[in-house]
Amino acid sequence: MNDYVARVICNLQRQYPYEPEYLQAVQLWLELIGPAADDPQYEKLDLITRMVEPERLFAFPVSWVDDQGQVHTNHGYRVQFSSAIGPYKGGLRFHPGVNPSVVKFLGFEQTYKNALTGLPIGGAAGGADFDPHGKSSREIMRFCHNFMRALYRYIGADTDVPAGDIGVGAREIGYLYGEYKRLTGRAESSALTGKGLTYGGSQVRLEAAGFGTVYFLARMLECSGDSLEGKTIAASGFGNMTCGVCRKAAELGAKVVTLSGPDGYVYDPDGVCTEEKFQFLTGLRAGGQDKVEPYAQKFGAQFFPGRKPWEVPVDIAVPCATQNEVDVADAAKLLTNGTKYYIEASNMPSTPEAIRLMRMHPGLKMSLSRASGSGGVVLSALEMAQNSIRDNWTQEEMERRLQATMVKIYDQSAQAAAQYGLGDDLVAGSAIASFQKIAQAKLAQGV
Repeated sequence: MNDYVARVICNLQRQYPYEPEYLQAVQLWLELIGPAADDPQYEKLDLITRMVEPERLFAFPVSWVDDQGQVHTNHGYRVQFSSAIGPYKGGLRFHPGVNPSVVKFLGFEQTYKNALTGLPIGGAAGGADFDPHGKSSREIMRFCHNFMRALYRYIGADTDVPAGDIGVGAREIGYLYGEYKRLTGRAESSALTGKGLTYGGSQVRLEAAGFGTVYFLARMLECSGDSLEGKTIAASGFGNMTCGVCRKAAELGAKVVTLSGPDGYVYDPDGVCTEEKFQFLTGLRAGGQDKVEPYAQKFGAQFFPGRKPWEVPVDIAVPCATQNEVDVADAAKLLTNGTKYYIEASNMPSTPEAIRLMRMHPGLKMSLSRASGSGGVVLSALEMAQNSIRDNWTQEEMERRLQATMVKIYDQSAQAAAQYGLGDDLVAGSAIASFQKIAQAKLAQGV
């Protein structure tokens, strides 16, 4: 790490001492880009600072009325991180843990994830500390409408395109988009993505992040002289992303043997690989219980309360739940059990310390979410393209385009690693590839 990059980190730590998620993400990324940042013109133009700080951040109160007439006030945010290569693009998260540090971390990760797709989209993130769980549909609708009233002036197809994230599914996107139309008087299909199929949505949207991760994984194994056939996979979570991983892995000859929730994890040695199991998971998530134990009860699998699935010996680990779910102790268990591949699907599910430990192990091939977890944003961008030409692509066409893009992301990450003599280090390679793309755009556009 050169002196200029070290000064950037010190300045961020001094300015944002209470934003740990954001600071951790930036510091790890700066470690990874390493020699690619060692250029005198970057210091002269203060390029690194301009690449790790958001272009703007909005914070606003959102008041709403519950079904008993009580008024509540939550806090909403939108960070528009970078528009260097296109309009801002990123999710909205409704969760009690949302705060400025979390949305800045998500916006930062989204920026460099989007850059790898090869599509002309920038990075953003947002949301609110509102918890949809336990709320009626009318309460959620009232919150979404008031949230959009605060946000609508700052988004649009050529400005900033929100999508769903944790707590924001098709229902919430529908309420948000409906209010956006009422406020603007425009049926602007690409103002939000993740919409329903009847009003500009796309096929494969729910499964995209999971499908994309498996396509990336399949390319990784292919380039390693291996394949998914017969492999066992430990996955976390049990939502849309995890279901997508389960479906596509089964289709390509592997089986996911674990699922997890806040209550613990399930071990199913037969694999989550039948339509009956997929449908049960869909219903489980829709029921809003946020528990995975009912799956074990239904299908006779083992349930381990309060524990995480990374203790199960498998060939491949795919975290699909939330940030920082894999810590150093979990990483040590994966390495001890001989796990060969570690592929992130959700946003930054590994702590920086866990990533550093796993990268030191020569027997493990791994990829972070900014590369392997890009399937969701790829589909969002394809939805925007589909809407712009007033078309409706088939599931087969969407999957073909998704697979081609995930293969491209793998290949450019591998090429960037090779360019700097890093072997098959996809973690550093993906960081360098995205850095180079945005750096070139910023240099071309001036200060």
